[in-house]
Amino acid sequence: MITTGFGFDTTALEVAATADLAGRRAIVTGGASGIGVETVRALATAGAEVTIAARDIDAAGRVAASLSRSTGNKHISVAHLDLASQASVKAFARTWDGPLHLLINNAGVMATPLTRTPEGWELQFATNHFGHFTLTLGLFNSMRAEGARVVNVSSSAHLMGEVVFDDIHYARREYDRWQAYGQSKTANILFGVEAGRRWSGEGITMNALMPGSIATNLQRHLTPEQMQERIRQSGATATRRVKTPEQGAATTLVVATTPLLDGISGRYFEDGNEAEPVTGGSHMRGVAPYAQDPEAAAQLWKVSEETLWSLKAA
Repeated sequence: MITTGFGFDTTALEVAATADLAGRRAIVTGGASGIGVETVRALATAGAEVTIAARDIDAAGRVAASLSRSTGNKHISVAHLDLASQASVKAFARTWDGPLHLLINNAGVMATPLTRTPEGWELQFATNHFGHFTLTLGLFNSMRAEGARVVNVSSSAHLMGEVVFDDIHYARREYDRWQAYGQSKTANILFGVEAGRRWSGEGITMNALMPGSIATNLQRHLTPEQMQERIRQSGATATRRVKTPEQGAATTLVVATTPLLDGISGRYFEDGNEAEPVTGGSHMRGVAPYAQDPEAAAQLWKVSEETLWSLKAA
């Protein structure tokens, strides 16, 4: 188990103060809102050249200009990326030039009504997993042999269930927005497990994390009543405090920068430290064994490749 000395109250800037990222290039998906902004701020403060990958270029441009002024780092740029669009993801990867040292797969959607992409995929899985899967593989050559790190922002919602491989997109089962979100977050963790096996000699590592309970626009698809019901069901009011965005981005910075993760993949962190495994019962902390199961990780990779290859054959 990896322990770092950081904790619940640590902020991203406090972690950044321990890192020197001069000469390092980073991409932060969803870097124009929520904890993405604080992730970009911290990386830029530590000296990294940062690209904000976002759907709303205008909003991202305003964030980049503001952060450049506040951090003194003039190397913050923006690029369009819509993770729900495979065409957009592939275009972003094609236009990336030069090395990449940090890929922060931060963007996502949560608890949306049943929505399908043009391919017929359930939106949460399409965005949270398939989008980042295509992006990461598309940037593979830029990260290879760079000592690159891929950081997947997952969630304690992965504890709501494993990936249902025979009906990922709810073609036959009744749609549940939270279960759909949960399986996409489980996929974020499994991705790192199989990447570690496949890429152990390529200079690329991948790990996942739970940022914490944070009030951001990630909850935009929920009514206040739905959010309160989710909090009640999870027991969060009794067992978990809400973090600020600055605190919520801290574990991302830990996973991106701590030397304790050199050469290590497939781990899951919360509150700045590696999470303990969950061994039954109702929990909102820790990591589920099925989220780090090598067989499930290999199956996810196979299904992901086959799904994406089917687009080329269509």
